Amino acid sequence: MKTWNDYKDHVRDTNPEIAADMDEIESVSRIVGALIERRQDLNLSQRKLAEMCGLPQSSVARIESGRSTPNLSTLLRIFHELGLELVAQPAVQQGE
Repeated sequence: MKTWNDYKDHVRDTNPEIAADMDEIESVSRIVGALIERRQDLNLSQRKLAEMCGLPQSSVARIESGRSTPNLSTLLRIFHELGLELVAQPAVQQGE
């Protein structure tokens, strides 16, 4: 195996259960990454974002560090304050 993507493809091919977990982790990572990037672009501290959303700063920190996955209503509240929109689109299937 040459790259990380090669390894992930190998795991996906050999273990569908782990593949599903990997897909979920990657999806959450993209969402949280967008949240962090936007917060930083707006020069907002975690504390200020938390105030805007009516959340404790520790909640924002746990979400950003991956120690906690927000429920949908919390995620939408944070996205609203950041001027982000959560969009659903068809998934690209392997091999397409």
